[in-house]
Amino acid sequence: MEQKMEQAERKSSTKNLTEGSPARLILLFALPLMAGNIFQQLYTVVDTAVVGKVLGVGTLAALGAVDWLNWLVLGVEQGFAQGFSILMAQKFGAKEYRKLRQVVANSMFLSVFCAVLMTVLSEALARPVLLLLQTPEEILPIGMAYLRVLFAGLPVVMAYNLAACVLRSLGDGKTPLYAMVVASLVNIGLDFLFVMGFGWGVEGAAIATVIAQLISACYCFFRIRRIEVLRMSREDWQLEHGLMGRLLLLGAPMAFQNTIISVGGMIVQTVINGFGVVFIAGFTATNKLYGLLETAATSYGYAMVTYAGQNLGAGQKKRISAGMRAGLLIAMLTSLLITAVMLTAGRSILSLFISAEGETGEQALVIAFKYLKIMSIYLPILYVLHVTRSCIQGLGNTVLPMVSGFAEFVMRTGTALLLPLVMGENGIFYAEILAWLGADLVLVPSYFYVMRRIHGQEEEKRRNK
Repeated sequence: MEQKMEQAERKSSTKNLTEGSPARLILLFALPLMAGNIFQQLYTVVDTAVVGKVLGVGTLAALGAVDWLNWLVLGVEQGFAQGFSILMAQKFGAKEYRKLRQVVANSMFLSVFCAVLMTVLSEALARPVLLLLQTPEEILPIGMAYLRVLFAGLPVVMAYNLAACVLRSLGDGKTPLYAMVVASLVNIGLDFLFVMGFGWGVEGAAIATVIAQLISACYCFFRIRRIEVLRMSREDWQLEHGLMGRLLLLGAPMAFQNTIISVGGMIVQTVINGFGVVFIAGFTATNKLYGLLETAATSYGYAMVTYAGQNLGAGQKKRISAGMRAGLLIAMLTSLLITAVMLTAGRSILSLFISAEGETGEQALVIAFKYLKIMSIYLPILYVLHVTRSCIQGLGNTVLPMVSGFAEFVMRTGTALLLPLVMGENGIFYAEILAWLGADLVLVPSYFYVMRRIHGQEEEKRRNK
């Protein structure tokens, strides 16, 4: 039976990352993810461009004011899904297909619970949190209207995140790409229809996003059903408390890590809100580009989680170190290329979001480009963060990356609260940079610590034989 599963695996879209050149495997696995992330960011960019150009600077500022709260909720769901996928990658690498199916089934039960809980909590707490963040009164109703729709669609977001993580853990980076391409095109079309055609405002942009995510989730689950090693039997769907506990131990630290990062971001947003609507709009425009700056880093991160998890499951310890070196080299070269593009063409890209007509538009554009230049120059720090953190997570340790989230929190909030006292509003631009650096200072030594532990455990097993 297992031999048949192995043969089916080779014929399917799944990919074994335990054999072949680490650099080539990581790059080839990351490229489809990168393209998918670009398309995902594309409809975020289109949302922002349509809102900024059609609905004005005030509405753009409203989206920026709710960004971190939205990211907090999404980060919790993404954290759990990514944590669950670590065990999936390890079982797939070890060719324990029955256990893999049980992991997937139990992850689905946990995901349903998470989605329902997050929907209820986010809808109930959104307004009190925005008031706590001192969101300007003139943009608060707009931000709330946007969040209400997005939070109603959280079960859809959870479904997509889980499905995409299942596919990636098995080495399939192409299906999430195809899903994102279709979803992006639908989202862009619906943006123009709902916002410009029907005049639905920010609610129209949010509805378009939810519908696009629903389409991508449905496509990913359709592909999962066609993977032979994931053909479920009744026994696979049994709840296993021990297994669910292990999944939560992997997912909860990642969700908490994202929560801590988001809380730090909301504190920063409170400081930004004090600088006025024009500053918020300029800051928001660059933050929307942040997703594009980070796209390749996120993709390399997903590749490293799967690569490290599969090779750990297969007992290929030396390949993990080789993959880490290759991943860092590829990431650094990519970040330098993106830096060059943003420094030369960044202002033109930002003008897609902000109309430079009028004094307020020009002021917002100047603020946005100043922030973009600073962020681009220090981008390699972010790329080291993603590769290192993801490799550690793929090795089954999600606690140390969570500690790095605390380091991000301290550096981000400390910078936001202190530097503006010395540098004025320009000080806030360095909050994100120093947060990345704080995380790296934790993650780099953590990687060597985890690898030493793995090698130590291997030596102990050999001595006990």
